[in-house]
Amino acid sequence: MKLLKNSLLVFIMILVLASCKQQQQARMPISRTSGVFLKQSAERNKKLIKGEENQIDSIIKNNPKIDYIASKKGYWYHYELKNDKDTLHPKKGDVAYFDYEIKDIKGNIIYSQLELKPQIYTVDKQNIMMGIRDGIKLMHKKETVTFLFPSHMGFGYHGDNNRIGTNEPLICTITLNDFKPENKLTPQ
Repeated sequence: MKLLKNSLLVFIMILVLASCKQQQQARMPISRTSGVFLKQSAERNKKLIKGEENQIDSIIKNNPKIDYIASKKGYWYHYELKNDKDTLHPKKGDVAYFDYEIKDIKGNIIYSQLELKPQIYTVDKQNIMMGIRDGIKLMHKKETVTFLFPSHMGFGYHGDNNRIGTNEPLICTITLNDFKPENKLTPQ
């Protein structure tokens, strides 16, 4: 009996030692991605942006008297009313007071200035359309600027769930009435 207990104990110890020495193999993933979807998506986006840029380029070429400026962010703009006297631009934290209207790329009004009402916007601290957020920072007080935004600077692939569709380039005319530094606001 003693021999049986000793041999059972030796057997268990051998099993324990043998299992400790084996390294567990890494499991292979159940599915492997080839990156095809991401490549196809990138190609679709490139084609989409190229098509929108062609539409915007057509507007610019059809209006040779208007001096359009290309921004670093991928949109174009021109001054309807320029203010050369002021040198300050709104910066982060300033409160901007502006009016605007939104048109489709063919010039049809989507949202009129009257519908959109005067806007009060704390620069870079509130969520508004990306193109407007960037465009306002280029403006001086009392300027009116028309922006040609590709869809990724507008409402993108989602639209606005109302009148602006998916991947729709936009024309926005903005009048910056005034802006005040955040620390100069009078409490109400």
